[in-house]
Amino acid sequence: MSLFKTTLRLLTFRLTRDEMLQFKVKHFIVALTGTWLVGMGRYWDDEKASLLQHFGLGSVIYIFVLSGFIWLILLPFKVDGWKYSVVLIFIGLTSFPAIFYAIPVERFFSIETANTMNVWFLAVVAAWRLGLLYYFLRHFTRLSLGNILTVTLMPMCLIISALTILNLHKVVFQVMGGIRNPSPHDSSYMILMLLTGLSMILSIPLLIAYGVGIYKRNKSINNEGLTTFKKT
Repeated sequence: MSLFKTTLRLLTFRLTRDEMLQFKVKHFIVALTGTWLVGMGRYWDDEKASLLQHFGLGSVIYIFVLSGFIWLILLPFKVDGWKYSVVLIFIGLTSFPAIFYAIPVERFFSIETANTMNVWFLAVVAAWRLGLLYYFLRHFTRLSLGNILTVTLMPMCLIISALTILNLHKVVFQVMGGIRNPSPHDSSYMILMLLTGLSMILSIPLLIAYGVGIYKRNKSINNEGLTTFKKT
């Protein structure tokens, strides 16, 4: 299967578990290159972005960290074939929808209209990528629906909460203090604030559900192993 067809099947929720297990170095190169280019496109017109963001390196670092986090939180569930490389390639390939962020709508529309359009871009891309993560975990891990929802939402909630606490995105706090220099991304920052509040609220119950899920999963595996041992 060609790299383009594999990426298209992934972005349209059609890639199978067997196809995911066949990811190779060429898929990693495409994922890394795509993340890098989309990362540069996302911040090319943002004067407040850091040098790492302008060169797309922030996005590249992000997929390595996010993939490691997702791989790590799924380890206790003892999923067959669960590898960091598979998670990294999948997360990298899901970066392509973020190309919408590179559209310079502020060049063609008023600040108010550009704000609205950027919010819609944010909503569409976020929903798309979150849906892809859910699809990936659902079809690859084959865990229960409750566990899938927990491990899909928990990384996002914890990361958003941590970024806010560490003040890595200073714009959030600038917005909280009052926007003095309007930009086409202001509405997106307001959405980020709302997501931050929601994430902090959900983090604790998600962590509890995560612990319960691990306990039940390991108990089920141990019972199956004991049953197999008795039969033999």
